[in-house]
Amino acid sequence: MKKLTTVRCGENESLESALKRFKRKCQKDGIIGDLKKKTEYVKPSVRRKEKSKAARKRAMKKSRY
Repeated sequence: MKKLTTVRCGENESLESALKRFKRKCQKDGIIGDLKKKTEYVKPSVRRKEKSKAARKRAMKKSRY
């Protein structure tokens, strides 16, 4: 099911600020992440390797402080 994300512009609101609010709302709703996941297929073995690499990076970063 598709999600519809809408943003209403105020009377004196600029287009740039409305666009910024729209992008933030899309990020919060997870639409951007879904698009990134669906752009290309990643093999499960590669996904596991990337996940463990990220975990090692987080652990190293945490141990520094």
